[in-house]
Amino acid sequence: MNNIRHIIAAFLCTIVAVAAYASPSSKTPEVSFIVVEPGPEVFELEGHAALRINGGPMSDFMVTYGVFDFDSPNFIYRFVKGDAEYSMGIIPWRYVSEAYRREGRTLMEYPLALDSVATARLMEMIYDNYRPENRYYRYNYVLDNCVTRPLRIVELAIGDSIIVGEPASDAAADRTFRQVMRRYHKNYPWYQFGIDIALGSGIDREINPREKTFAPVVVADQLPGATAGGRPISGEGKILQQGKESAILGPTPWFLTPDAVFWALFVICTAITIRDIRRGRSTRWLDTALFGTFGLAGLLLTFLIFVSLHEATSPNWLYGWLNPFCLIAAVGIWIKKWKNAVICYQFINFAVLIALCLLWPLTAQAFNTAFIPLVGCDLMRSASYIYVNKIRK
Repeated sequence: MNNIRHIIAAFLCTIVAVAAYASPSSKTPEVSFIVVEPGPEVFELEGHAALRINGGPMSDFMVTYGVFDFDSPNFIYRFVKGDAEYSMGIIPWRYVSEAYRREGRTLMEYPLALDSVATARLMEMIYDNYRPENRYYRYNYVLDNCVTRPLRIVELAIGDSIIVGEPASDAAADRTFRQVMRRYHKNYPWYQFGIDIALGSGIDREINPREKTFAPVVVADQLPGATAGGRPISGEGKILQQGKESAILGPTPWFLTPDAVFWALFVICTAITIRDIRRGRSTRWLDTALFGTFGLAGLLLTFLIFVSLHEATSPNWLYGWLNPFCLIAAVGIWIKKWKNAVICYQFINFAVLIALCLLWPLTAQAFNTAFIPLVGCDLMRSASYIYVNKIRK
């Protein structure tokens, strides 16, 4: 019911705004860039950005390009595939302000220095974008998201490129998409661990200041110094609404981080491997669990690399470690007829992992430190299986 009311309100707000702007006596709406500080959900960790069009009390609304619906058919599958549809939304400002107030999120506003011609052009594009046939677009995490879209539409309205400098914050030291992500995901190490597995070397190239604007919290630091045609496009930001520190979760306890968990696994694997070598046989349940997990991760990478439309998922050099062939070791260890196939796989797997470790600096792909104990477990179990089932016998 609330969604219906919001839709009706947005529709009426749009009509009123159009009517107000079309009136010869109406003043030019004020256009500003809104940046919402990060929140606790994984899709809020870098904040949110949108445009605010303020034409008066009855025509004050937010234009956002980051609307999605988890309940839409096959959303998760389509998101992983890179085919998820996001949409543009027009929402009355009072609803926006109230929603973020309840969440305890800080709202920053950056007024844009647009003349009447640029504002008119911007309004025309907004209403054209809001047509049902134009409203939906294919979301891209770093190239086409909630902040790059409004920046681009403002750029088109001005008729000149927007030039931004390096952020004055610590983000100035970040040189790749992944480094920017890691800065704002530091309290969510498992989320970053998943990103580092799923996304390949495409997000590890050096990026320029404009490309850093994919993160709303970064663009907030860049807008005050941004120019178009040699003229500033925005003044200093002002706080519309002060949030609460509790809106962002605190750090994950060190003993629950991927590094701590997987180094503990490495210690367990080492102890079991020493026992296996002494008694002359492999612990099958451990190899099934370990290589089975690697194999399932390999199936996911296969989908992301060869099926997904995401540009950032390929190439992914982790495929030399996480691939479906790992399932040979997970299943074959229980089948006598597969013994030679498993030994052959373990020889190849060990050689590939050694080569991958030696050549990794040449791949230009960032390495999550939690991968080290996992790759160590893989190498250890491969070597012990070869020793117990081939060399020792």
